[in-house]
Amino acid sequence: MDGWLALHERFGRLPFADLLAPAGQLANNGFAASPLLAGSARRIEGVPGADDYVRPGGLRPGERVTRPLVAATLDAIAGRGREGFYGGAFGEALIALGAGLFTESDLAQPLARWAAPISGSAWGHRIWTTPPPSQGYLIPASAWIADGLPLPGDPDDPAWPHLLAEAASWAGHDRPDVLHEHADGRSLLAESRLAPRRASIAPAERTAPPTRTRPGGTTYLCAVDATGMAVSLINSNAAGWGAHIVVPGTGIFLQNRGLGFNLETGHPAELAPGRRPPHTLAPALVTTADRRLRAVLGTMGGDSQPQIVLQLLARLLHGGQPPGTAVAAPRWFLGDGGFDIWAGAPDDRVISLERSAPPRWAPGLRTRGHTVRPDAGSVGHAHVIIRRADGLFAGAADPRATGSLAAGI
Repeated sequence: MDGWLALHERFGRLPFADLLAPAGQLANNGFAASPLLAGSARRIEGVPGADDYVRPGGLRPGERVTRPLVAATLDAIAGRGREGFYGGAFGEALIALGAGLFTESDLAQPLARWAAPISGSAWGHRIWTTPPPSQGYLIPASAWIADGLPLPGDPDDPAWPHLLAEAASWAGHDRPDVLHEHADGRSLLAESRLAPRRASIAPAERTAPPTRTRPGGTTYLCAVDATGMAVSLINSNAAGWGAHIVVPGTGIFLQNRGLGFNLETGHPAELAPGRRPPHTLAPALVTTADRRLRAVLGTMGGDSQPQIVLQLLARLLHGGQPPGTAVAAPRWFLGDGGFDIWAGAPDDRVISLERSAPPRWAPGLRTRGHTVRPDAGSVGHAHVIIRRADGLFAGAADPRATGSLAAGI
């Protein structure tokens, strides 16, 4: 909520209450359950406070869902701003629920902060993202590495997934050790740091980054208005329904971003009061060499987010594909696409291929030494808006998502 308020204070053009009104109306009057919502609601049966989603026999697609307690919270925010949330019924119930984990002084401290973005160059463009503790640095890092590799012009060529996967693996293999709240994002993107990684990649065979010395429900949206103001934004409960804990009397589920903390004593991302965990959220924005807006893009998908965005950037900027083609194109991803891609040794890591992957990918990757998991299903719901050479905007929403939407208004 602090993030929303900070964005509105700096960039908002309408009263905040007007912006919240449509959400409040949906919460009060109800909305039809999507197939994705209906299917996942079974996972929270029996969770105290999750009554909005409970139906005899389970929630079915198309059934009306109302959230009156959430509507009341939105009304409180519209009327009292920050105090209506952190100092209202939600804040009081959160303190009681935490049983000492949270205090009034914790909630009185504004949580949002403005941070300088970090960026790297690739394929004639500048790629911008959020700094640590976000894993966003992996997007420009892997794109810079890939830009110096002999990436083929045909994405069906098995060298395409091989080289992009190698770039992603070398960029991120040490993420659990180097990513924490106070990590220097610019240093993580230094070409002197990335150049040896690029040089280690072989075009015709798999290479293994060094083994690490330590063991180890996201929504994306983007928008561009007539003035060129562009937004690349992610909201997330982390894994599915978050912590499966509802703040009593509010209907609000708590997120479980704490899964990014490390429990190893002395680790820079060790769980401690006042610290922010490393996290997967990695929205991206692209500019041209003269700093004009070129694209906004991003995705859900846990640790796979930078890999998905890398593939989109390669198709959009290197391959010249339109947004719809790039977003719908088949993807690869490391591991199972969850929150533990970087756990274990690199030699154990597999490349998973969506069922729609070109026939040449799997045998070509195996020839290069990769362990391949074909027919792995889909990962990531990505969205893109790009400024074309003629100045018009084109956008695409991911067909993998049952509830995605691309619209020009």
